[in-house]
Amino acid sequence: MSIKVANISKNYGEQEALKDVSFSINKGEIVGFLGPNGAGKSTMMKILTTFIAPSSGSAEVNHFAIDRDKMGVQKSVGYLPEHNPLHLDMYVREYLEYTASLYKTPKNRIEELISQCGLKPEANKKIGALSKGYRQRVGLAAALIGNPEVLILDEPTTGLDPNQLLEIRKLIKNIGKEKTVLLSTHIMQEVEAICDRVIIINKGKIVADKKLADLRKSQQQIIEVEFDYRVEDVLLKQLPMVTKVKNTIGFVYELTFETDKDMRAKVFDFAHDNGLKTLQLNQKNKNLESLFIELTNK
Repeated sequence: MSIKVANISKNYGEQEALKDVSFSINKGEIVGFLGPNGAGKSTMMKILTTFIAPSSGSAEVNHFAIDRDKMGVQKSVGYLPEHNPLHLDMYVREYLEYTASLYKTPKNRIEELISQCGLKPEANKKIGALSKGYRQRVGLAAALIGNPEVLILDEPTTGLDPNQLLEIRKLIKNIGKEKTVLLSTHIMQEVEAICDRVIIINKGKIVADKKLADLRKSQQQIIEVEFDYRVEDVLLKQLPMVTKVKNTIGFVYELTFETDKDMRAKVFDFAHDNGLKTLQLNQKNKNLESLFIELTNK
């Protein structure tokens, strides 16, 4: 097991940033760590990198305890914080050589990473002259310089344009073939494209821990329908396999069905049989974004 978190809490004075958080990540998993601003994502990542200590609870990274084996944790982890701390006046290769010297890493490792992270065209430029996308590549290369078992990335694609985002996404996916990756992001498409699993945190507590494959196989289906008149919920609940009826606005209803079969024909027939006109009828299968909104708006 690469990461094991048990009952971690963290207080900043009166504010409780994390509340009894527990989860584990197996070797080779790419896990998306999601939550609204202030949910506790960055705090959890800082604890796992030993940058800050928890108020209570315990955690292990690559079998090293964060309180007793800090040096072991730090050698096992590559960390890219949200605000990538680079020396802008240094050249790319110079900066990576400097970072490698701290880890006592062989120089051939630098050339490997320059190639792996797509930095060859920019290797002899100053970091301050690079685009945001290339700076993120330098940050990733620096995080990988010690050949860590675990990679922790805090908002690695913030501020990137669509082309840069695709490039960094591909890079992280390739890195994940050999490393365990814990990735924090606000971009749902990012998680669905890269990750094997998602952990959602809200107000310091874990509210969901799901494999993406299981989420995709979910049989829950949402249909949004607008009639020309108001309909009693009790009547709509007579539809087959309906589990939830919600009147969202005016004559618009959100119907949740526990099936993967397209239920729009049944809703249309229901309207016809009850003398109603169907003004709009849309299918909205439950995805990561709707799950996130549902869990973090409570």
